[in-house]
Amino acid sequence: MTVTWEELGWERLADGIGRIRLPGWDCTVGLVAGAGSALLVDAGSSLAEGAALRADAARLAGFDVTLLALTHPHFDHVLGAAAFPDAEVFAAGGAHAVHDDERERAELRADAVRHGLDPRAADAAAAALVRPGREVDDVLAVPLGDGREALLVNAGPGHTAHDLAVVVPGERPVVFCGDLVEESGEPSAGPDAVPSRWPAALDRLLELGGPDARYVPGHGAVVDAAFVRAQRDALARRFGVSP
Repeated sequence: MTVTWEELGWERLADGIGRIRLPGWDCTVGLVAGAGSALLVDAGSSLAEGAALRADAARLAGFDVTLLALTHPHFDHVLGAAAFPDAEVFAAGGAHAVHDDERERAELRADAVRHGLDPRAADAAAAALVRPGREVDDVLAVPLGDGREALLVNAGPGHTAHDLAVVVPGERPVVFCGDLVEESGEPSAGPDAVPSRWPAALDRLLELGGPDARYVPGHGAVVDAAFVRAQRDALARRFGVSP
């Protein structure tokens, strides 16, 4: 029996493309389904959340997730990744350093608990943290079948030192921005942010997506190019970056 995006609580953005806003931290996870390949954008904040996303994606795409793109190494985006054991995992260049370093993994776990994740769930997810199998240094085109492809873009640094975006070309492109763009609140700049480079990262997203794209923030409602441009200018003012 065919299930619709809406029946599973997902927002359909285009044919075979959608996203869900997860409870708790309003984190977006995206799905791009092709012919025999399904790309998930981010993995949720725990193994249980990842498993639920995997089940949803399989029902919507008709097969299991084959590709997983992690937009940046924060707990609410990566701690569910081990729930996708058969997927090829992508991240921005250098992200493996966070996954490989014991102190960094401990900080991911601690950050999750500080934000309200059950400590046992955080322990299990951090212990199973998946190392990206392939890192993207510039732009990588990933074929999904039937002429569809996704562009994995090393867009940062900005929100972190390792920001990956996903651009799905089409009549109206869809750009999964990760936390380089936030709609439900002011963009978060933690100790791992690179503020001086953040406006340039948004310039790159705008260049690749174009004026008619739908831009999907890491948190919040889908926005347009004008919103991204305004947020870019606000970040430049906030951090004293020259235009």
